[in-house]
This record gives sequence, structure tokens and C-alpha cells, in this order.
Amino acid sequence: MKPVMKRRTKIVAMSAATALLILTGAAGAAVASGSGAHAPQREVTAQREAAALTGTAKLYRSAGDDITFSFDAHLAAKDTMDPRRATGTFRFSHYLHGRGAWAEAEVDCLVTGGEVAVVSGVITASDLPGAKGKRVGVTVHDLGRHDRLGYSWAGVGSPTDTKDLPPCVSSAPFEKVKQGTGDFKVVPWRPEL
Repeated sequence: MKPVMKRRTKIVAMSAATALLILTGAAGAAVASGSGAHAPQREVTAQREAAALTGTAKLYRSAGDDITFSFDAHLAAKDTMDPRRATGTFRFSHYLHGRGAWAEAEVDCLVTGGEVAVVSGVITASDLPGAKGKRVGVTVHDLGRHDRLGYSWAGVGSPTDTKDLPPCVSSAPFEKVKQGTGDFKVVPWRPEL
């Protein structure tokens, strides 16, 4: 055989072998996935949660206050239409010159819209006298590394002074996150309206 013919024969044989491998692989994948000619294909999609607020950051205060908020709040996909079924916790602390307090709340409501989240919860642990059992709310505006935050006690001075706060109530996010201290993440809520 001439060298050109040998090369063509070799290329054709390689092409046929490659095609056979591709077909065998596709058939094997179809069998492995349980889909055949008569079986309907199942679409596997990961269901995202309905809403979430996560992350930790410190707030900026020119006087040097050490104010930290941490969130781990979630609304499961199955509870999309009921934001009061949200779960998780959030924690906050405020110290200046060695004085201050911290509190942790169990989430009882989470509503998000775009980059904004409002979460509320009942304080379950704190070193602030009179805080345990009080509901508080926090608002977060997720702006990347320039997030903003507000809280229900902004107008009254202390979480202990809030009387009968309803779930998912807070103030506008007027505080700024201190640069380089963390980041909040909001998963937007998409209710079936």
C-alpha cells in the first residue's frame, strides 16, 4: 500500500473507532441514568431555598463602637408562601470602652426583596437585663462590601424598650458596614403571587 493510502485508512479507522466510543458512551450514560427509549427522562434540579440572610459584619461608628451583627436565617423552599416559618438565628453585640451587651435571637420571620432583607426573632440569650423574650427586627441592604443595616430599636434606644413588636418589623437600613469587616448575603424571596 502507498503511504498516502495507509494514512487515509488509518484516519478512517480512527474516526470509526471514535464514533463508536462516542455512541457507546452515550448509550452507557443513558442506561446509567435510567433513561432509555421507553423511559421518560427525569429532570434533576436543585431546589433553592425561598429566602436567606447570612453573614457577619461590624458596623461603622466614628466613635469606635464595636458593633457586630451575624445572621444565619433561612426560609425553606417548601415554605415559600409563609415567611413566618423561617428558621435560624441572628446575633448582635454593641461595646464601647469595655461596656455593652450581646444578644442572640431565634428567627421567627424572614422577608427579602431584591437585595433587602427584614428578619425578626425573639431573644433567647443575652447579658442585657430584660432582653430575653423580647422580639427584635433587623433590616439589611446587601450592597456587596458596602452593606447597610437598620434595627427595630433605633427609635427607642434599647431592645428592652420595645413593646409587642410584630414579626418582620424593623427600621430603614441607615447604618453602614465597616469596610473590611465582613459581608451580608441576601437570597431574594420569590413568592407565588
